[in-house]
Amino acid sequence: IIIHKLYQETDEVNSSVRSSVKGVAYINNRTWDTAEYTIPMQAINSFFVMTNIIQTENQVEEKCPEYPFNKSVCSSDEFCEEGSVNVLSNGVQTGRCVNYNATVKTCEVKAWCPVESMEGPPEPAVLRSSENFTVLIKNNIHFPKFNTTVLNTPSILNTSCIYNKKTSPLCPIFRLGDILHEAKENFSQMAVKGGIIAIEINWDCNLDSWFYNCVPKYSFRRLDHRKISPGFYFRYARYYRLPHGVEQRTLFKAYGIRFDVLVFGTGRKFNAIELIKNIGSMISYFGLVVSAIEVAICVGNCSGGGKSPFYKIYNRKKYDTVLDPRQVMYVSYVDEPHVTLIKKPLKTSLQHTQGRIVESHPVKFRDAGSYCYSESNENHDSEESEPMRTGESNKNHDNEDYELGQPLRREASSPDCQKWCCCGKCRPAQEYHEQLCCRKKEGQCITTSRWFQQLVLSHHTLEKALLYKDPFLDLTEDNKNAWLRRCAYEQYVHWRFGSFDLEDRAVVPSCCRWKIRDTFPKAVNNYTGFKMK
Repeated sequence: IIIHKLYQETDEVNSSVRSSVKGVAYINNRTWDTAEYTIPMQAINSFFVMTNIIQTENQVEEKCPEYPFNKSVCSSDEFCEEGSVNVLSNGVQTGRCVNYNATVKTCEVKAWCPVESMEGPPEPAVLRSSENFTVLIKNNIHFPKFNTTVLNTPSILNTSCIYNKKTSPLCPIFRLGDILHEAKENFSQMAVKGGIIAIEINWDCNLDSWFYNCVPKYSFRRLDHRKISPGFYFRYARYYRLPHGVEQRTLFKAYGIRFDVLVFGTGRKFNAIELIKNIGSMISYFGLVVSAIEVAICVGNCSGGGKSPFYKIYNRKKYDTVLDPRQVMYVSYVDEPHVTLIKKPLKTSLQHTQGRIVESHPVKFRDAGSYCYSESNENHDSEESEPMRTGESNKNHDNEDYELGQPLRREASSPDCQKWCCCGKCRPAQEYHEQLCCRKKEGQCITTSRWFQQLVLSHHTLEKALLYKDPFLDLTEDNKNAWLRRCAYEQYVHWRFGSFDLEDRAVVPSCCRWKIRDTFPKAVNNYTGFKMK
């Protein structure tokens, strides 16, 4: 914003140019002053200085031989067509073939005679001394949006100064030779055929009062091509009337340099709206930072052979795949520290199906029921006051606490161990989605751990968890096992998956499922599912 001055409003320049050439030359017994070598403007904001000339004097309108060229040379009248006009001809043919000189015949024409010579311009140039002429350029500019007018000339002009890029860069008086030197041209060579030179005036104005700066910068360059049809010339005539009434003229073919003054520039002034608008635009570019970082990460991954662990982590964190809950399952293994997502349909057992990691393993049991066991030995008087506590239940809890306190024994693996089972406790299952073990690799079953006994199978813990949610829950003998079995499933899911949100998609391993069913059996052994319904 600061470097490109985007806090300012801009306006294009309006310009007017005036020029005045000064200089005198004495050549071939003739004095050439401003009236001789300056011609009225050929274009807007331009001036012309004559540097070379071909002069044809004493021309009168009559019949004379054409200047020799391929279409005018003849040997008899048959080659000349009366009334014919050629592009290069100086007049209209009369139909006669006449002598141009002792050796050449040409078609006779009715024209201003004698006709102009077609020879090239003289070398060196006639007015080569015009290199020392000077020109004063007055340039007025106006910025209508800011109502500001600026001039390139001071109120009191030092007429003795001459422009110099280093010593006098603001002087509006220019030496013609210096102009061509700045344009990297040789004046003597260019003066022979002429040419077109641009004098560029650039106004880059800061119109703020606290940083005001508005001065012109001059530059110069050649506009016509050096090799393809170089040069610039035109013809004009001066007419006279002789005493006997005949009109006579002198024809001039003037070669010279046309100087085009090109003015361009911009005025700038502080504007609060522009500042606010551009600040907003610049802030939006910070959004490109994300794309730049992604490109850098992708390039780094490609340069490393596409196996960068950082890229895999970044890609997993960046994209969150939204799946149909009915098409996914979550599994958790006791020997792996994460939860795995598996998509349906299954083509093999759930145990052997490859999935992807979705989150780190929670490792902590956070439900209110988790505190129940730790509180089981506190304040027995208050526990006896609960409506659901009976002498029989206290006895059951005491027996359960005693059993949980004994060291666990590792049971022998079942002789009917399944191929997909790694703990030796899973039971046969026909459906792929039921073929899941608590472990990924062979080892001790989670059902033999003390925490499984305390958190999932403890009557005391499960009852407290149920009553914590619903203090008036009726845990009669008819439906007690159903409630405890349901709560055990929930406790296992929350323990191993870290959230109740996954309970409808989390799969309980076969060994754990049957351990819960055996601990809290149904009256009729007809279990309908392996997930908590």
